[in-house]
Amino acid sequence: MKLLLTAFDPFGGDKVNPALEAVKLVTSPKKNIQIVKVIVPTVFKKSIKKVAAAIAKEKPDVVLCIGQAGGRFDMTPERVAINVDDARIKDNEGNQPIDMPIFEDGAPAYFSTLPIKAMVQAIRKAGIPASVSNTAGTFVCNHLMYGVLYTLAKKYPETRGGFMHVPFIPEQVVDRPAPAPSLSTKDIVRGIEAAISAIATHINDVKLVAGKEC
Repeated sequence: MKLLLTAFDPFGGDKVNPALEAVKLVTSPKKNIQIVKVIVPTVFKKSIKKVAAAIAKEKPDVVLCIGQAGGRFDMTPERVAINVDDARIKDNEGNQPIDMPIFEDGAPAYFSTLPIKAMVQAIRKAGIPASVSNTAGTFVCNHLMYGVLYTLAKKYPETRGGFMHVPFIPEQVVDRPAPAPSLSTKDIVRGIEAAISAIATHINDVKLVAGKEC
C-alpha cells in the first residue's frame, strides 16, 4: 500500500504545527506500507493544488491529511467535509473567504472513504484518546479534505482518502488560558501510525459506538 501523508505548515501566529512536527517523525508501521510525505501551505486553493499534484505524481492507494485542531482533547478522524469556505481568520497569504463554495461543481459534502472508526479503535488501543469528529470546520483543513475527496471522486475513484485532526502539543499551550488540552508529539506520532495500520488492515469500517448527542 502506498500512502500519501500530508501536514500543514504553522498558521494563526503559532511557530509550530503539531501535524507537521508529528508527520516528520512518522515511520511505516508495516513493511508493506510505503509512506510519501507532503508539506502543505495553510492557504486556500494552493493547498488543494499542492496535494492534487502529489496525487497525480505518486498515484497513492490512500491519502491521509493531518491538521491541527487546537482545543480538542483527542485525535479525531473526520467523517465529512462540506463545500463551504467560511474563514474566521486569514490564511497564511491573507485570504479570508466568507461563505464561498470550494468547487462550484462539487457535491454539498464528501464523506471520508477511510475506516474512521477502525482508526479510532486502533489509536485507543495504542493508549491515546481518539474519537470520530463530525465537523472539519470551515477553514483550510475542511477546504483541503473536501478538495482531496473531490479530486479522488472525479479522477481516482479507487483511491481512498480522508483527514484527521490532532491537538496542540505542550509548547503551544504554555501561555494559553486553561483549559488548553495537548498531546505530546510522540503520542501524536504513535496515533498516526496506529491509524495508518488500521487503514491498511480495514477496507471496510468496523461497527463502533462513536455518535454524539449534540
